[in-house]
Amino acid sequence: MLRKKIGIIQPYFFPYLGYISLLKHTDRFILLDTVQYIQRGWIERNRILKQDDGWLYIQVPVKKPNGRASLIKECVLDNSQPWKDKIFSQMAIYKKIAPYYKPTLDFVKGTLSKDFDDITSLNRHVLTEICNYLDMPREIVAFSEMELIIEQPKDSDEWALNICKSIGQKVTYVNPIGGMSFYNREKYTQSDIDIFFHEIKLRDYQQGGRVFEPGLSILDALMFNSKEEVHEMLDQYKLN
Repeated sequence: MLRKKIGIIQPYFFPYLGYISLLKHTDRFILLDTVQYIQRGWIERNRILKQDDGWLYIQVPVKKPNGRASLIKECVLDNSQPWKDKIFSQMAIYKKIAPYYKPTLDFVKGTLSKDFDDITSLNRHVLTEICNYLDMPREIVAFSEMELIIEQPKDSDEWALNICKSIGQKVTYVNPIGGMSFYNREKYTQSDIDIFFHEIKLRDYQQGGRVFEPGLSILDALMFNSKEEVHEMLDQYKLN
């Protein structure tokens, strides 16, 4: 029997293609929201093109009840701010240069039409809607809601290890390539858990005649590429 591939990663806001590629090519996807919130990371923001050259952030205002010690699952949205309207306004840069501007904007507006109180719920919804939009429906779960009992991790690379061990079947854990030096493979092999690192091969695409800005939110890719072309990019990866 083939082992199921499991992705366990923090919940990101409209992430880049590599994150979505990992989501597409795993059998089960778990959002790790019981760890400390990372300041100035990708949980509440991502990048799109700005008016001239370069890029800017689209961002969700987040309140951290325990300051820097707050866990991701504890962080709530500051919905008193008009952050949705600001994002829609920021996306106007694409109107005259992107062939898929209208369907992508409609998709974002539809996705953000639902209100949420916390960042985990918002990002799970965003990721689910991205998958639905690309016709690859996935069930995405938050670890905090799984009621799964695990050993207390002694090191940061043991969160995924202990979650995989508690799932109760032989699995393959897949992590983004950026974490390759962070994980001790031996810990996983000793527990009969395969571990691989997902590396997407990003290619340039036309961005309205501008100098190409790599690694932007998937929203940028959707603005300039058909769904079929986006899938082609998502499928260009290897496991290390």
